[in-house]
Amino acid sequence: MRRNDEIETPRGPARVDTDLPAGPAATALVLGHGAGGAVDAPDLLAVRDALVSAGLAVVRVTQPYRVAGRRAPAPAGHLDEAWTAVLAVLRERHPAVARWLVGGRSSGARVACRTAVAVGASGVVALAFPLHPPGRPERSRAAELATGLPTLVVNGDRDPFGVPAPGPAVDVVVRPGETHDLKRDPAGTAAAVRDWLRERGWATR
Repeated sequence: MRRNDEIETPRGPARVDTDLPAGPAATALVLGHGAGGAVDAPDLLAVRDALVSAGLAVVRVTQPYRVAGRRAPAPAGHLDEAWTAVLAVLRERHPAVARWLVGGRSSGARVACRTAVAVGASGVVALAFPLHPPGRPERSRAAELATGLPTLVVNGDRDPFGVPAPGPAVDVVVRPGETHDLKRDPAGTAAAVRDWLRERGWATR
């Protein structure tokens, strides 16, 4: 079942696209988009399809600045504020969901990491995590991954934003031949996410 609507946040309305499995969902994954992208990116759609088939609810969130038609991203604090507000409403809407996971691609992955503990997430799925600006490895964002929660990072080995290293509670899957868009083999990326969730008992099928 699919539901598309908007949720009001302090930064304007966010759009939510909710896909539910055929039976009850004990786990939900909420995904955000890249800075100038949308929730119909190939990797996000592939992850949605794979995880709904595996028994999870999947919610894709479009940040208010994109709903308003702007491509330039809002400040980090505004992104985090809107995301946190959306998660609060989603929990009220789906009281039967026992476990909430957060994630996204690129900028969306950073938002998910920064807010994971505050929103009570059980884990994080970070696709194309932008470890540093292209050509600026000294400006590492690795600290954002250190949430203390089980975290999966899926990056391409040709990503100009770099590839994070594994760490405590952080698993890293490196996809051969993929760049930052992860669109060469979206199904393979989705399978990596599904397998990681199955290892933790978070995917029922």
